[in-house]
Amino acid sequence: MLLYGAGGHAKVIISALLDHEIPVKAVFDDDPGRKPINGIAICNGYNSTVFPGEKLIISIGNNSTRKHISEIIQHSFGSITHPSASIDRSVEAGEGTCILHHAVIQADAVVGRHVIINTAATVDHDCIIQDFVHLAPGVILAGNVRVGENTLIGAGSIVAPGLTIGKYCFVSAGSVVTINIPDGATVRGNPARIISRSL
Repeated sequence: MLLYGAGGHAKVIISALLDHEIPVKAVFDDDPGRKPINGIAICNGYNSTVFPGEKLIISIGNNSTRKHISEIIQHSFGSITHPSASIDRSVEAGEGTCILHHAVIQADAVVGRHVIINTAATVDHDCIIQDFVHLAPGVILAGNVRVGENTLIGAGSIVAPGLTIGKYCFVSAGSVVTINIPDGATVRGNPARIISRSL
């Protein structure tokens, strides 16, 4: 497997890969000052000729950056699900998606491309998670929740059943969402309230 991005999120993905005994052959990063991770040297910038037959995971937590990079990559995309995660057999997940340590995804949930389901996040039945979403550690989505593309739901947040969170939203850490959230909104609190709009 190849990775693009050598920050903290890459360390977690490497952990997941190693727990599957999947070797990481190279890590690309645009910052020449990045230090090796687990003894893996960092390649300065993306190079499509390096291990062209290997699959690549974009190991960057920022949704917009991950989306931008996905548009320039020439390798095929890989995915990873940590062996401690509990994923119902009916779940569909797209390419480039990372389901990390102790995550739970229940029946008939659909997870898009290049999504991060981070440590101990829970996605209940019939949820739809669109492309380039990041569910931070400890997020809980109740059943039938829809999350629009490029949205970040912060650590420890809870979303009540049947709600829709729009695209390009930011749900601050620890929020409790009890209303539908429009596109481009930043929300915070318990109960979560809209504090700004970007769209």
